[in-house]
Amino acid sequence: MDRREFAAGAGAALAWGAWGVSPAWAQGKPPVAGTDYQVLEQRAAVEAAPGRIEVVEFFWYSCPHCNAFEPRLNDWIGRLPKDVAMRRVPVAFRDDFVPQQRLHYALEAMGLLPRLHGLVFAAIHAEKLRLAKGDEIADWVARQGVDKAKFVEQYNSFSVNTKATRATQLQNAYKVEGVPALGVAGRFYTDGSMAGSMDRALQVVDFLLAQVRAGR
Repeated sequence: MDRREFAAGAGAALAWGAWGVSPAWAQGKPPVAGTDYQVLEQRAAVEAAPGRIEVVEFFWYSCPHCNAFEPRLNDWIGRLPKDVAMRRVPVAFRDDFVPQQRLHYALEAMGLLPRLHGLVFAAIHAEKLRLAKGDEIADWVARQGVDKAKFVEQYNSFSVNTKATRATQLQNAYKVEGVPALGVAGRFYTDGSMAGSMDRALQVVDFLLAQVRAGR
């Protein structure tokens, strides 16, 4: 989903061209800067330890394309070499995205992301729950067997607020125009619109990882 479609509503998002085929890829050409990916003018912050290459997925829980991409991304993550550090960053294109940012980081702080990250997508896209406001989110988390008071404490904590703010700063540093999107090493950005599809975006990331390893 790109930013213009967020303003038009989720129904319009299904028309997004993230699943088309890029002519450059159809001809077997390698990824091209400015076409299949962008090189950032100023490097973005990274959290990966020295010697590891950071890959960031920018996402929004309510985005249908992010939900569709999740199984493919998980499969790709499962095959990553040890020198790659993967992290997910929830975007906030508008203020009403912030509750889901806080949800993500509160679950992370409580060690619950491995169990509940995928269930958040399922609740929104399969069960058709909104999970757009703090009270809706807290009630849902409690139904998953989580102590509601402890979750609300984390959700409203200074550390979670700080992480949400930094997520938005990183989103802006990468100049994210839609989700799902991928950032590499604080230097490169790609998404389904640029690469032709999200499967090909992952291939672009593989290419960029090789470039980073080669010192380019």
